[in-house]
Amino acid sequence: QVHLAESGGGSVQAGGSRRLACKASGDTEQINFMGWFRRSSGKEREGVAVVYTAGGVTVYAESVKGRFTITEDESENTAFLQMNSLKPEDTAMYYCAAGLYSHGMPAERGVDFWGQGTHVTVTV
Repeated sequence: QVHLAESGGGSVQAGGSRRLACKASGDTEQINFMGWFRRSSGKEREGVAVVYTAGGVTVYAESVKGRFTITEDESENTAFLQMNSLKPEDTAMYYCAAGLYSHGMPAERGVDFWGQGTHVTVTV
């Protein structure tokens, strides 16, 4: 079993930046990827960014390319999501995700472990 703990949510003005962190604990050696999904009001949960632990390959949703950056600190089993140039439409509950999926952006069913979520609000 893997436990994921997010931090870093909060309120930020449009155009600003926010950094989310997700620390994994437990049987972390079984993880192929760590990443972030989000759910906005009235929408389905969507993949935002993932990083594959072997090789550091990253995958981003089109809506965040060029603005968000995902990195990982393998020694700390922690993934970070640096969010720049934030827009009101980035307002959402952000969930850390991890699992065995092997390539690309996993769908929800491809995620084996979920964090509790941390909310990000982008104000005008």
